[in-house]
Amino acid sequence: MAAILDALKGLEGESIQRVLDYVLGRLSLNRPARASLSPTVATSLPADPSKARQASIRDLKEEKQPESSNQMAALVAYYLSELAPDGERKDEISAADLEKYFKQAAFRLPRSPRMTLPNAAAAGYFDSAGAGRYRLNPVGYNLIVHGLPRNQETSKSTRRTRPESKSVKKKRARR
Repeated sequence: MAAILDALKGLEGESIQRVLDYVLGRLSLNRPARASLSPTVATSLPADPSKARQASIRDLKEEKQPESSNQMAALVAYYLSELAPDGERKDEISAADLEKYFKQAAFRLPRSPRMTLPNAAAAGYFDSAGAGRYRLNPVGYNLIVHGLPRNQETSKSTRRTRPESKSVKKKRARR
């Protein structure tokens, strides 16, 4: 491990990622999902691995800027499955997890925390794991990794409007 860290010393975030991607490709190894962090959440490799800073749920919320309880629920599930310290890591979440991590992230609690996960599942971010537990699905994962934060242009509605029919135009003209 020390030899690897010495070899990567002097490189920063994206350069380290490119080197690791190349090495994994040459060894025909699949890249683990948690290795694909955005540059602001991933920390560069320190000289001493014991001093690596763990990303917090609050840091992730600040970076991704979820706009709703459904998005925040997906963010909590992503954090717990990919970034949380080993003792906290889990693949399924419940309403109790949402309350705990919404508070840690300083995100507004929903009116009905027990309905947030079913609502987020209905929005397509989760699959039910039974007994009030939910698992982040690929749609929810992609929202967090690739869809957030939403910039001003993509957050505005891009809905097309239909051209007015002749009868609507006639009614408007009579007024």
